[in-house]
Amino acid sequence: QVQLVESGGGLVQAGGSLRLSCAASGSVDSVNVMGWFRQVPGKSREWVASIGSGNSTGYAASVKGRFAISRDNAKNAVYLQMNSLKPEDTAVYYCAAFRRDWDYWGRGTQVTVSS
Repeated sequence: QVQLVESGGGLVQAGGSLRLSCAASGSVDSVNVMGWFRQVPGKSREWVASIGSGNSTGYAASVKGRFAISRDNAKNAVYLQMNSLKPEDTAVYYCAAFRRDWDYWGRGTQVTVSS
């Protein structure tokens, strides 16, 4: 099992920045890919970004060039630096870990971007 705990969400004005953190514990050696997703009430959960064990990264088109995912293996942590935030980035952001699928999820952290 892998436990994930997100932090760093909050209220920010459009154009501002936030940095989300995800602390992983448990059988972290069993997962290679970590990711961030987000969800707005009434909509499906949306993939935002992911990072592999070799630090290869991928981003959704809607955040590419504005968000950056990184990881610190020594701390079992994953980060999401979010810049140039827009009101449409408002969502609950979830950290997730991929083993055979996106098997492990945190409880989420709210990000609200005001216009």
